[in-house]
Amino acid sequence: MAKTKLQLGRRVAMPDAPEKAKLDRVPNPHDGTGYVARFTFPEFTSICPVTGQPDFGILMIDYVPGKWLVESKSLKLYLQSFRNHGAFHEDCTVTIGKRLVALLAPRWLRIGGYFNPRGGMPIDVFWQTGAPPDGIWIADQAIGPYIGRG
Repeated sequence: MAKTKLQLGRRVAMPDAPEKAKLDRVPNPHDGTGYVARFTFPEFTSICPVTGQPDFGILMIDYVPGKWLVESKSLKLYLQSFRNHGAFHEDCTVTIGKRLVALLAPRWLRIGGYFNPRGGMPIDVFWQTGAPPDGIWIADQAIGPYIGRG
């Protein structure tokens, strides 16, 4: 079986669409140990599928790994591929969560999408695979509701 080459450590072009993006996984050196890995992506961008205007938000992904970890460079490239992708906030958030679950088969995963106001209203989207495993401390995502500038 040929070993798949990771995107890490080499020049890789940003994919022009999420479905073209390659997500890499690596073995979890602590399989069997309960812990949470968190990724925060404070500059998530996508395109409104109706108006074509850009949408901006913060994505926060928490997961309890099983046998696999997501490789962070490939995750960054995947998330950046949404930049020119037309989709609603709910679709972006849930699609990303489901793709990571399909790749990693984690013990648990949650994603929060905290989107800036468009039309005067922010939209926050949350998705998770179920109840977190017993005995695992999971930090609050600690992104407060949008309150405007003050």
